[in-house]
Amino acid sequence: MLDALEWAAKIASFDGFVMVTPEYNHSTSGALKNAIDFLYAEWNNKAVGFVSYGSVGGTRAVEHLRLIAAELQMADVRAQVALSLFTDFENFSVFKPGDFQRESLTTVLNQVVAWSKALAPLRAA
Repeated sequence: MLDALEWAAKIASFDGFVMVTPEYNHSTSGALKNAIDFLYAEWNNKAVGFVSYGSVGGTRAVEHLRLIAAELQMADVRAQVALSLFTDFENFSVFKPGDFQRESLTTVLNQVVAWSKALAPLRAA
């Protein structure tokens, strides 16, 4: 388990992120929100993409995370992967995503990498 200083150093060491979130009560999980809220400057001027899952693909959780990312001065990419518990999981528990999800994930990753590079001068300042 990381202590607070290790967590801050780990997040500071990355140029961009892909956050994976479930949707609980139309929002993200408390654990993810707490992990995000613990830091501020370490998130600044970095790109973020989202992979979500839930009964409607977790899209409402990502809506909240986009607002949080804006407050942390992060650039959220447009593409996202939204996994449905009904179609991308067998019996709501075994992960079996549709083939089209691979293309969605590739787009998210490409956008995060591109934005991470574009924001590099701001992180160096």
